[in-house]
Amino acid sequence: MKAIEVTGKIDSQGNLVLDEPIQGTTYPHQVRVIVLVPEQLEEVDPDDTTVEEIKASLRRALQQAKAGQRLPLSEMWEGIDAE
Repeated sequence: MKAIEVTGKIDSQGNLVLDEPIQGTTYPHQVRVIVLVPEQLEEVDPDDTTVEEIKASLRRALQQAKAGQRLPLSEMWEGIDAE
């Protein structure tokens, strides 16, 4: 038996919904599932960015770069207060 770690959510009907499809295996398969649930609700860190938001941002950046909409490196840190 092979272990594959994935993340997901349990919806309002009690169904397990994976964040991403499992790759590299043939279907259908009977599987065993161990669900780890936090004992208390974890606080959402406002600095955490979802994978979907990161992918969308990278797509926009690639489109902008292809369109020639680039910011010179010398101007990249202007207006950022980094200590």
